Amino acid sequence: MIALELQGTLELRTLVLVLDLCGTFAFAVSGAVAAVRQRLDIFGVLVVSFAASTFGGISRDVLIGATPPAAVQDWRYLATAVAAGVVTFFWSPLIERLRNPVRMLDAVGLAFFAVAGTEKALVFGLGPVMAAMMGMLTGIGGGMARDILLANVPVVLRAELYAVAALVGAGIVVVGHLLDLPLVPMAVVGGLACFVLRMLALRRGWRLPVAGGTPPSDGTG
Repeated sequence: MIALELQGTLELRTLVLVLDLCGTFAFAVSGAVAAVRQRLDIFGVLVVSFAASTFGGISRDVLIGATPPAAVQDWRYLATAVAAGVVTFFWSPLIERLRNPVRMLDAVGLAFFAVAGTEKALVFGLGPVMAAMMGMLTGIGGGMARDILLANVPVVLRAELYAVAALVGAGIVVVGHLLDLPLVPMAVVGGLACFVLRMLALRRGWRLPVAGGTPPSDGTG
């Protein structure tokens, strides 16, 4: 019994690490693309890339007591962020060929981090509701850091279905945990739900009610 529990915990921690690194890469590229558009130098691009890719995870780890945060103590996070930033800085024209690269990569990172944040919060013994909230925070933190550093109003405050999409993905993971369903399939379902909802919101203009009328365009492309 103990061996099975340890195996399950190891599988969950490995899943969280993989999801975290995938989300780190996606948000790092998203932040770097946005920084390149603002014509920052390579140091500025790397700073935005690192902040966008780690802020959500660091906030989550501090709040759940997983200190020092994984992004600080594990070199793979920094290496992933720097590699993504350097590649984007020198090959940004290729990345820009994607349709709305910042938005798409942001949605990918949001999905990975929402699931990873929820799973890690569950590992540290948080209840279902707070685990889902930690998943949402992990997902939206990187985008907020990127937008603030580039002097933009954070996407999460502009009425789009951003935090809601992260919460939906996190909620699916929590339900799977409560029903004792397999980890990986539920992580995939939760991540896909988050990504699809976010992309549909962008393509179809789904928004929450806005104070004072129609919200301005975010300009991220």
